[in-house]
Amino acid sequence: GEEHYNCISALHKSMRGSDENASLYWLARMLEGGEDPLYVARRLVRFASEDIGLADPLALTQAVAAYQGCHFIGMPECEVILAQCVVYFARAPKSIEVYRAYGNVKECLRMHTGPLPPVPLHLRNAPTKLMKNLGYGKGYKYNPMYKEPVQQDYLPEELKGADFFKEREI
Repeated sequence: GEEHYNCISALHKSMRGSDENASLYWLARMLEGGEDPLYVARRLVRFASEDIGLADPLALTQAVAAYQGCHFIGMPECEVILAQCVVYFARAPKSIEVYRAYGNVKECLRMHTGPLPPVPLHLRNAPTKLMKNLGYGKGYKYNPMYKEPVQQDYLPEELKGADFFKEREI
């Protein structure tokens, strides 16, 4: 019932708040109450990107490994796998930079009126002669061929200079 959602919320908020003791408590309360360990593991995968993100890019690897471990061995043996992951997440630095930036991109797409801007010609793949003749791929700078970063636009002209990582209200 409702307590299912209350407990997962408490677990998320305890990890987000870096409280390893409370995180373990809520995890144990869920597992000992019969919660599906794969449900918890799926929520940890989401938490890894949403709340930890680039502050610790290995968090996503930890979450996926925990999910796989739970899938392989099941309860009760997988409880320690989930516990390790939960404590790792509670102790990890947190960053919502990517979460916010992606939200800003979605908002940009939602607010756009009319047809979306086309992919710039230089970014289009040109597997045929016709496409090459139409200018697909013309002027594209293949970065690995350069020692220094290249100057090249990757966004459509209408979005030139857009920075989705700048702070915006959510």
